[in-house]
Amino acid sequence: MKNNVKIIFHIDLNAFFCSCAIIKEPYLKDKVFVVGGSATSRRGVISTSNYLARKHGIHSAMSMNDAFRLYPKLLVVPIDFKLYRKYSNLFFEYLKSYSDLILPGSIDEAYVDMTEASKHKHPLTLAKEIQQGLYDKHQLPCSIGIAPTLFLAKMASDMQKPMGITVLRKKDIVEKLFALPIKDMFGIGKKTYPKLMEIGIMTIGDFTKDSHKTKILEMMSEQSYQSYLDHILGKSSDIIDPDKYGIAKSISNETTFNYPMDDFDSIFEIIVDQLKTSYQRLIKEELVCRTVGIRLKDTDFNLTTRSVTFDEYTDDYDLIYDQILNLFDKHFKNQPIRLAGASLSQLLLKKDLKIDITLFNYHEFTKREEKMFNKH
Repeated sequence: MKNNVKIIFHIDLNAFFCSCAIIKEPYLKDKVFVVGGSATSRRGVISTSNYLARKHGIHSAMSMNDAFRLYPKLLVVPIDFKLYRKYSNLFFEYLKSYSDLILPGSIDEAYVDMTEASKHKHPLTLAKEIQQGLYDKHQLPCSIGIAPTLFLAKMASDMQKPMGITVLRKKDIVEKLFALPIKDMFGIGKKTYPKLMEIGIMTIGDFTKDSHKTKILEMMSEQSYQSYLDHILGKSSDIIDPDKYGIAKSISNETTFNYPMDDFDSIFEIIVDQLKTSYQRLIKEELVCRTVGIRLKDTDFNLTTRSVTFDEYTDDYDLIYDQILNLFDKHFKNQPIRLAGASLSQLLLKKDLKIDITLFNYHEFTKREEKMFNKH
């Protein structure tokens, strides 16, 4: 790779939850098993299947019943979110010894700018070193994609699993990328790729053909089309900003009144307006919260902050609203107020919630997941 070209690694931990399960219970190493759901009731869905289970057609998001039909001797391992967080932290700490420019993709994947490190050691040597080091030190197998952009690195890491290393340069795009099914393109949603296939876009290469542009633009905007095209052709971002997708610690909104107010309904109406603004951001950024709170400042500038923490993460507006109302009802003493607001904190990405909610009640998993993930 030329010196003026960025060298981006996408490092993807292979079957991460399963790897953690094996670390905890080594006897699972040669077993066909999945993580998630419930073995006793056969209810719920699978979070992750190990590679032996995948050979039997068992995959994530499959119902436990369907999985047992495919392989009756299947072992089911309970989800252990605390364990995953521990090894995720170890993973990211390990990567920091190679670069300061790290962008988490999720709990088990990261984009790393290795341009500087590659000035002193060949990228393939570095990739093998990282891969072997993660396995030797933490028993975490991974696949690594090496490319000049984030998108191409992500695509490359998926090409050889488990424990693969793939280089995808711009000159390799036609050979390595164009033949892949359109459904394998990162960023193409589950609702979009079937529509593309219906109009004859079967591969990533098909998407790039000028003859298909008119048909594609009938189902997506020019901006989206051009963005996908830039990704495929290696013209998208090669910049890793570690803070770009950082999760806020809290979301809050408050307002100062033009004059002091002491009417319960009027003040609460303003708090609800602030809550709605915070809630819209929560949904837009695909987050959930565990703690909600209110802020009140009186005419003597005394600030009152009160909060309540739920047993589980939520984005249920009615539940949040009720707790905000309870807090205000309990702590408002009819004193004149000059500032009021609402806050949402202990935030978590909704995609990580799928793991977390199963800690509380396996039997309710499917029903709760459906409510949480299909209502917005």
